[in-house]
Amino acid sequence: MDPLAGKKIDADDEEFRSDDLAAALEKQDSVAVALAMRNSGIVVPLLDVEGPAQVRVFRRGESDKYMLLLFSSAATYVRMVPEETDHRVIMYDANTLLEFLQQNEGVLEAVWFDVAGPHAMQAAPSDVIEALVIPRAE
Repeated sequence: MDPLAGKKIDADDEEFRSDDLAAALEKQDSVAVALAMRNSGIVVPLLDVEGPAQVRVFRRGESDKYMLLLFSSAATYVRMVPEETDHRVIMYDANTLLEFLQQNEGVLEAVWFDVAGPHAMQAAPSDVIEALVIPRAE
């Protein structure tokens, strides 16, 4: 079991933040967002369940597809769901995020970054996958 999966987080927890992603979102710079995802990691919300960590996805109304919401910090996730008391998150590196997106691309309609604002951005899952698979310079 992932040791972070059961950790109830504090909104101010420095372990769960990417200043690079926050700065890229503030500039609304999609290239900088891609670089931040690749180099700094990203905060991914988890379901409050026993057992292995399960990524929390969201659905709009009765839609058949889901949205993956990603965050620059635990605090931005907490702002989105302030009425909840047990916020669970994990930091995904680029490879882990890529693997999740590739496995679930068919059921995801969108990827949102910091949806609670103030600098939200949206991307198609295929665009995020493409940004994550670009070969790194040696």
